[in-house]
Amino acid sequence: MGQLLLHGWKLISRGFSSLTPHPLRVCIVGSGPAGFYTAEKMLKALDGAEVDILDRLPTPFGLVRSGVAPDHPETKIVVNQFSRVAANERCSFFGNVNLGTTVSLSDLCKMYDAVVLAYGAESDRYLGVPGEDLGGIYSAREFVWWYNGHPDCSNVSPDLKNTDTAVVLGQGNVALDVARILLRPINELETTDIAEHALTSLRESTIRKVYLVGRRGPVQAACTAKELREILGIKDLHVCIQKADLLTSAADEEELKKGRIQRRVYELFSKAATSHQQHDIVGQRELHFMFFRKPDRFLPSESGNTVSGVRLEKTCLKENGASGKQVAVGTGQFEDLKCGLVLKSVGYKSVPVDGLPFDEYRGVVPNMKGRVLSLDQAEHAIVEKGLYVTGWLKRGPTGIIATNLYCAEETVASILEDFKNGLLTPSSGSPKPGRQGLLQVLENKNARFVPFSGWEKIDTKERMEGELRNKPRKKITTWEELLLAVDG
Repeated sequence: MGQLLLHGWKLISRGFSSLTPHPLRVCIVGSGPAGFYTAEKMLKALDGAEVDILDRLPTPFGLVRSGVAPDHPETKIVVNQFSRVAANERCSFFGNVNLGTTVSLSDLCKMYDAVVLAYGAESDRYLGVPGEDLGGIYSAREFVWWYNGHPDCSNVSPDLKNTDTAVVLGQGNVALDVARILLRPINELETTDIAEHALTSLRESTIRKVYLVGRRGPVQAACTAKELREILGIKDLHVCIQKADLLTSAADEEELKKGRIQRRVYELFSKAATSHQQHDIVGQRELHFMFFRKPDRFLPSESGNTVSGVRLEKTCLKENGASGKQVAVGTGQFEDLKCGLVLKSVGYKSVPVDGLPFDEYRGVVPNMKGRVLSLDQAEHAIVEKGLYVTGWLKRGPTGIIATNLYCAEETVASILEDFKNGLLTPSSGSPKPGRQGLLQVLENKNARFVPFSGWEKIDTKERMEGELRNKPRKKITTWEELLLAVDG
């Protein structure tokens, strides 16, 4: 990969030739919202640009398919927009192509004028507390992928039948999603695109209590008002919030003044805590919000193999002058909470690939407006020529689907600026092979890829099977069956 020296915010070219008339050839790795928005913006901005989208899965759309909750169908409508992008004659989809094994990053950089990494976050942050590896403890990502039919998690099989209590660590939107799926009446899930194996397990579930545990208070809860309102509105659900947790300090009041979303969330918590809710229905489901608690350790069952509870340390808030926000610190007071299932919703994490600069602490690729940065021996920032990043890999696992639109716009603007300035022109003067080069590599490796027409076969089969069950689709959930559907 070529490199550009970065001086302040100015890119300095080192002897690159002027623009050549061949079309700009762009490869995007990752077909989630960040990837498709980047492709859309690229195709619209530059006539003649050729864009190839790679994904390790046979199915496109990333977290729209495997992350968005099944009872949020309106959020998934964006796939219609993405499908129109894929139908563009200058765009091709290559599913079942794994960066690092099927094709290397260095190979892609040799074949394309610009490579944009948009493969998101496919791992999890680790708490680092004793007992974290016990059975019955899952990341929220694993649980979400399980009920959404992601082929990597079709065999996760969380045990929902041998406990009445689940603990969810975290109070963001993903935490609320998994709690809602555990608590929602089964008949309301039967007409969604939830995976059949998850529906069967939830139908047999004995879980009646879900605890949502947060390190800080209701003022700092990371969820949005829309998500909170939805879970609080579940039919016949008893919501438990300690009124004492709603007491606010002067610092809390300052936070509420500055944040409209936080203020609305706090108001919803306050209303839920004061409303008189019926609590005499046999088998009624309960949702407990526990604030000012952090996990200290996970407690093993008698067998020593599975989780039987969580030891929580009470916390208090201290002001953090650097950010103006309060942080939770332990008080040395502990309590045990019995449970048979723990879901850790403490953050997704991106994973690096060979040849890619990566910030292990933040879990992102160092970048300047989407341009990938590395350091030379003198610790000077270097811009990697023709290599870009967008989405969660660029900014961390934050925001909603639409956030990726603005993120993609910034990265595409950087690509266009570099192209205009002649920084993406091959030093040899001859055009890079682009799509033809990729096809040749795949053929040489005898690697099977799934084109968009292959996904359309999967889509048709899922929809037809779903129609028989009064569902939008019956998801195919294993690698083998997905590839068989392409053949069918």
